[in-house]
Amino acid sequence: MVHVYNCHPYASQQIAQVDQEPGLVCCGGGVLFVMATGGCKVEAYSVEQEGCPLICRFATMGTVRRIVHSKIGDYLVTIEEKNSATYLRAYTNWRYQAEEKARVGVRLLGHLLRGASVCGGVQMVIIEIPLSERPAAVACCSLTGDLLVGCENTLVLFTLRKQNQQNPNQSQQSAPTSSSNTQQSQSQGQTSSSNQNLSILDFERSVILHLPQITPKQVALCGGYVAVQAELEVLVLKLEATSESKTLEESSDTNNSEDQADFLLVPGHQELLGDRAKECDVRVSIEKTGLVDRGQFALTYVLFRRFSPEFFQGCSIDETQLHSLQLYPLFTSNQSASLDEPACLFCFFSLPAAGYLYSLKGGVELLSIYQYPEKVQEAVLTDHLLHVITKTALQCFTVRCAAVAARIEDPYIDTTMKACPPCSLDVCALRMQLFIGLRSVCVYGRHIILLSTADTPTPEETERTTQRRSLSRKWAISSPKETSSAGHGWNLYVVNTVSPLTLYQEMVEYSQSYAELNPQAQSLQHLLSEAHLLLRASLLQTSDRQQSTEGDPAVAARTDAGGAADKKAAVQTDRRELEEALRQNCAQLGDCFSRGSVKDCHLALPYYRMSDLSVTDVICRNRPLPGYSHTYGPGFLFYLKHYLLEETDHTLSQEVTDEVIDIFSLSEPSMLVSVCASPSMINVSPARMLQILQRLEETAGVSVPLTITMATMMLHLRDLPQYMQLMERHSEMLLVYGFIEEPRLLLHGGGGRRHAHVYPTALTRQLANSHPGLLVAAMVALHENNKVQLDQADHIFKELGCENCLQVDFWEAMLMASSQDAVIQELLFRLASVYIDRLTNSDTHHELQHAAPKRKSLKTADDLINSCSHYGALYPWLTVLSPAYTTSYQHQEALYKLQSLLCGPSLSVGSVLPLLERLSEETLWGFSLHLLCATRRGQYDSSIAKLLDRCPQAIIAYANHQLQDRNMALWWQKLLPELCNRMRAAADNSILLAALKETLVVVAMEMSPAEFLELIPDDGTASYFLPHLLTCSRRHLRA
Repeated sequence: MVHVYNCHPYASQQIAQVDQEPGLVCCGGGVLFVMATGGCKVEAYSVEQEGCPLICRFATMGTVRRIVHSKIGDYLVTIEEKNSATYLRAYTNWRYQAEEKARVGVRLLGHLLRGASVCGGVQMVIIEIPLSERPAAVACCSLTGDLLVGCENTLVLFTLRKQNQQNPNQSQQSAPTSSSNTQQSQSQGQTSSSNQNLSILDFERSVILHLPQITPKQVALCGGYVAVQAELEVLVLKLEATSESKTLEESSDTNNSEDQADFLLVPGHQELLGDRAKECDVRVSIEKTGLVDRGQFALTYVLFRRFSPEFFQGCSIDETQLHSLQLYPLFTSNQSASLDEPACLFCFFSLPAAGYLYSLKGGVELLSIYQYPEKVQEAVLTDHLLHVITKTALQCFTVRCAAVAARIEDPYIDTTMKACPPCSLDVCALRMQLFIGLRSVCVYGRHIILLSTADTPTPEETERTTQRRSLSRKWAISSPKETSSAGHGWNLYVVNTVSPLTLYQEMVEYSQSYAELNPQAQSLQHLLSEAHLLLRASLLQTSDRQQSTEGDPAVAARTDAGGAADKKAAVQTDRRELEEALRQNCAQLGDCFSRGSVKDCHLALPYYRMSDLSVTDVICRNRPLPGYSHTYGPGFLFYLKHYLLEETDHTLSQEVTDEVIDIFSLSEPSMLVSVCASPSMINVSPARMLQILQRLEETAGVSVPLTITMATMMLHLRDLPQYMQLMERHSEMLLVYGFIEEPRLLLHGGGGRRHAHVYPTALTRQLANSHPGLLVAAMVALHENNKVQLDQADHIFKELGCENCLQVDFWEAMLMASSQDAVIQELLFRLASVYIDRLTNSDTHHELQHAAPKRKSLKTADDLINSCSHYGALYPWLTVLSPAYTTSYQHQEALYKLQSLLCGPSLSVGSVLPLLERLSEETLWGFSLHLLCATRRGQYDSSIAKLLDRCPQAIIAYANHQLQDRNMALWWQKLLPELCNRMRAAADNSILLAALKETLVVVAMEMSPAEFLELIPDDGTASYFLPHLLTCSRRHLRA
């Protein structure tokens, strides 16, 4: 579907003063090139200046049949005929032909002029390009300046080369204008004597492609992409240089041509995109050029489209041929046109009744089909518009190139952050401009060049006159009309288009008629979307304008005259105006989608965000219109909900918050709890809000989040009794579930995002004082449900001033609830550090203020041992080393919890050893911790010795617990010898004697009599060991 809008894209027109009737025209580099009908002379006119003054004219060597200009290299390439022969020639340095009598050099491809030919300095050079077949089509690459020539069944690619050659005689010839692409930076009035090295253009035959099944009518080249068009077929290939030798498989033709000789086969419609394009029946082979050090090339099929001829409505085959093949690159704003590959590449071609636009990068896709109201003769694609000509009119259509580029440039497009109209948006036609007898069109910037001949048909029309059938709407060739004042029946128009900003403003004015009739009309949304894409295309153009015009001699000359600083300032001013217009357009699109259907209502959010409007402004724009029902659009409610659900620092005034409450009370009462929990609604009137919530409870019933919200309002009203009454309605577990359902009742900010700033609410501060257990349980539940991160929860407790009490309780509760190993290890280390800090600071006289908890912990050591697997039961020997009630309660709890962690299975002893160095072994409880770590590390020998030195009464308890299983041998290998040695030194030590007796009992139970006998010392004390030896022997005999 094609929409039609009465917006005029054309600003003015002028007539180029050409003396002879033009036969061919083309433009580029700010210049209009005109070839007289049947003549051999090219005239160059400046389209950038008023009146299109003549720049220069020069003669060609034959009758020109085709002419193309290359921006890169600033050269012209022609297909010429002379004496029934066809030639391909390139004209370089043509700007130096301001005087027709200037010297001209002629050379063959690859043969540079030398000697006397270059003594005169820079001059126009005609390069003869020999071909083995007759050239039929030619194209230049807008990125590299390479040349593609289409012959009968072949494509020949020539690479543009620049070679520096020394100028022996420094010429005093002046250059009229400068060409940055040929690296001859000589402005008017300057001599070329400063350039001793001249940059000379040349071409090198790069690759030859054979296409036996297709005859090129038009070709196009852009980067590595090659497009060829036959009468009803279009093929796009990607040519890439590769180091690997790759041979294309040629399919054999299995059809019998003799059997088909009596039949006319009419191919059907066929469209093959991407990888499927290689399934087409057009086979392409690469011929090596035979040059030394030439790499291999690989071909990839990109697009194949075949049309079937239409024989209805009196149309002939000739009238259904394809035309206007074009490859169009587009750069994003963060790209450099001189360094990067284009982010987007488009392919356009047209039938007389319809045009087709494809995107080739990032997946081949058909973007738009242009259904023309009349038979179109030629079309040209630009950034903003598609310009087409019929016999009697110039018309333009919108394009979708900017929509593709926006999605490649910005990954946030099509999210809740940013939006852009879709690539599949229906195209629209703008107001047409009537002419008489249009024959050709070409475009440079904002200048459209039209050639019209009202009194003579084109050569192609003359050839097809006998084949033409009558049409329902005839294009009859009328008798010669009244000629112009100059006396001829042709004209060369230069039509100037309005600036994109002006066209955007006209579209906005035009959209007001739709807005007044129906603010929800699809046409209003479509027109504003067209305006949006127009602005996006303009922003892409302005961001890269200076880079893209470096190769443009006319612009370069203008920059030299006006100053680079002025040009840069103008570009920046244009960009600021376009950005402001884009923000206004986003606001208008937001208004459309806010009141539109539910299908697209989500688009109101990103467009309002891109408009930079405040939520207050958006609310004002969406108040119910007079004469409409007092309801709010789904898009507006979607925007408002997302805004309130986000964590933003912007706080709404009480007047706005009351209006927001009224909006949701009317539209979505179920959202009131979430709305009240938003940090933006902190200024809401608590009394008014409480009344609304009470009415909601009466109609919708009691719910936990609603009760908590009402309690929060009571807290704002300082009514603590009512607050406590509401909080006691539900059990602690149900309240925790309520906080999981609406986390923002406890904390603002974050939204589950890591490293986001969070802060507690007034309810959280109250819970820290009145319901600390509920607060800790709720924070644990939020963490386990991914509503808050561990470091964010820590920040909340620090904000509450509870970093040494509730925060530690939270870590202990997290250790019981968490199943994530990384979190568990982090918590174990934190808790061990806290317990060590408490032990260290309580043992010093200058007790640190932050180290001592303000109140008792929620969980005692016994509670943690019984409920958390990471806290192990205390070893029996630890009670001997650190008996209860020998220190303060806080100290005792910290010691037991740390000992329990060290006795548990999860804490890595090596991670806490550096922290334990702060604890002295002088105290018995400090010694117990060091001994516990040494035991966990398997240092039993040293541990036994230290324990006998410090607390021998604990040795048997230690041995009974630790020296078991594979460590049982330490009873007689380490403990028994140690006790014997110490008894010799202190025979009257009853503690050691009791320990020795217990040790001998264990040894007698575990060893054989022979092994026991070897352990008896030979110092005369054997009689002491005999009873135990007897017990061992009896046990052995019974066994």
